[in-house]
Amino acid sequence: MIRVGKPAPLFTAPAFYNGQFINVSLDDYKGKWVLLCFYPGDFTFV
Repeated sequence: MIRVGKPAPLFTAPAFYNGQFINVSLDDYKGKWVLLCFYPGDFTFV
């Protein structure tokens, strides 16, 4: 279960970085502070 203050589950997601699409894994940032922002309504007609 996801809880505030606990580690996020590992995942991989596509990202746009330096003019190209790449796959980013949360595991790449292990030991670092990371801010996760999700915008589920972006690019939809909602």
